[in-house]
Amino acid sequence: MNGILAATLMVGGTGLLIGILLGIAGKKFYVEVDERETKVREALPGNNCGGCGYPGCDGAAAAVVKGEAPISVCPVGGAPVAAAIGAIMGQEAGAQERRKAVVRCAGTCDVAKNKYEYTGARDCSYAGFVPGGGPKSCGNGCLGFGNCVKACKFDAIHIENGIAVVDGEACKACGACVKACPRNLIDLIPYEQKITVKCRSTEKGKAVMAACEIGCIGCKKCEKNCPSDAIHVVDQRAEIDPAKMYRLRPLRGELPAEVYYGRKIKMRNSMLWEGTSAAWNFCFSVISC
Repeated sequence: MNGILAATLMVGGTGLLIGILLGIAGKKFYVEVDERETKVREALPGNNCGGCGYPGCDGAAAAVVKGEAPISVCPVGGAPVAAAIGAIMGQEAGAQERRKAVVRCAGTCDVAKNKYEYTGARDCSYAGFVPGGGPKSCGNGCLGFGNCVKACKFDAIHIENGIAVVDGEACKACGACVKACPRNLIDLIPYEQKITVKCRSTEKGKAVMAACEIGCIGCKKCEKNCPSDAIHVVDQRAEIDPAKMYRLRPLRGELPAEVYYGRKIKMRNSMLWEGTSAAWNFCFSVISC
């Protein structure tokens, strides 16, 4: 009986001593948290996606309060969250440009050719290391195994007919899919931008045409006929500068050629108007700057 009592007192005394020491340590090493940090954290969406470049929403809130990050740090929250944080920090949020992800490849199963049948792991990074850089004839195209889909926390990107396709309305521009793509095929562009070049091949024209029916062959016809100098061919692929781009609209109907200022220009279908079929030829007309 005395032994049980002694053991109980020893355990109890040890626990009491540890509790006192922890209490003293907590007081001694206490770091006061700026109440603004807590409020900023509450204003953030709490997805902890890492799109801001900080370790979760806690890290982003701390960076904003320390002045290391702007009040528009959260790409997911956009303008409403920036305005809320601005009110907490006593700053003007200003205009916030909405952005979205776009996959720079239109090489679906219907138009892109394969070199062989792939039966390995359904992972883009893994498939890129097998002989030939994956089953697709195009070494720069979307492999379609969904690394970007797995990385997206907002269900905004899916594999359709062999390639990744982004839902612009659901996309929060967090950038997770950009980091997940081993072929760097995903860009963040202004939400209002409707025209994109859906090809990132750096191969010469003959090789591109052998691999994909609609790949960009770097012919520079778009560059030569762009009235706003917004399109340039760099390393055999067309790139659009959204700051210079005219707003364009598609004319109705399937046409055999592109038309700029009344001139017919035979072009492949790499330059796509958002929401239209990759199998169409399009006609664009400039309506305003």
